[in-house]
Amino acid sequence: MNKIRVGVIGAGYVSKNNFLPVLPRFDDVEFVGLMAGKLEEAKQAQRLCGAQNAVETMEQFVDLGLDCAFVLTPKECHADQISFLLHHGIDVYSEKPMATTLKDAAHIADVAEKTGQKLMIGFNRRYAPVCQRAKEVYTDIQPDVIIGQKNRPKTEYRATLENAIHIVDLMRFYGGEVRNINAISKFSDPYYETFTTAQMEFENGASGILVADRSAGQWEETIEMHGGSRSVLIKMPDSVTITDEREKHTMEMTPLAMGWAKSEDKLGFSNAIRHFLDCVKNNQTPITNAADAFKTHELLDRILRSAGLPAMD
Repeated sequence: MNKIRVGVIGAGYVSKNNFLPVLPRFDDVEFVGLMAGKLEEAKQAQRLCGAQNAVETMEQFVDLGLDCAFVLTPKECHADQISFLLHHGIDVYSEKPMATTLKDAAHIADVAEKTGQKLMIGFNRRYAPVCQRAKEVYTDIQPDVIIGQKNRPKTEYRATLENAIHIVDLMRFYGGEVRNINAISKFSDPYYETFTTAQMEFENGASGILVADRSAGQWEETIEMHGGSRSVLIKMPDSVTITDEREKHTMEMTPLAMGWAKSEDKLGFSNAIRHFLDCVKNNQTPITNAADAFKTHELLDRILRSAGLPAMD
């Protein structure tokens, strides 16, 4: 395979800011087509990224002869679009969540397995440089305590499902699977919660604390870990501080990039995209594949249920 024939579905904020600027960087990518719900939206995005074709239907999209596709549409569209692409022999990278219900997520994972196509879910935080550096510390050993926070000023529809899923996935990434959960939430309308917190017991005996508040002063996303005579503090997406019994060391993204660190690089989008393309090219299984991603969705569903919030039914 000399060049990977790539297509993108979606021309919204995430697509324009974190994917369309990245894909043209790669010499082994042929950016074949871009699809949006309205043809004019697709053409506008096409002018930004240089895609060869702009289309407005799934049938036109798959007829472009793609090796793989990026599904960057609203979450309500993911299940149908992913399934359609997999059945047409196209490998898929999809933004999270893979579906809005566990039933649909399980179905998609089953379709990926039966078709043999690759399906990678965009838990981009795992691929962020600061998070990868932290994983180097906690690979041979696991932390005893993980405190994950994602706080923002305003709530939104199903705020915990929409945003805390990234922190939940990172907590699995570092701590493994979860045995027990005790969560609480505050809300007037359960679909627009003010906060969710959860205490988790991992299968290895470690403890996890999730904080997802939607009445904070500003956006804040952190992971704090302790164990094995080491401590790690990640302040997304800019820095990671590693402390042991003798010294403290901080890696900061912007100085490493000579002051030009970009969000698509700091938040892991660039690394995630490259990982998926390499998996397509070399016939490998993505790290955040459908089976693994389903476990994160399942864990989030357990948190929602424990907190008394609408689950992923």
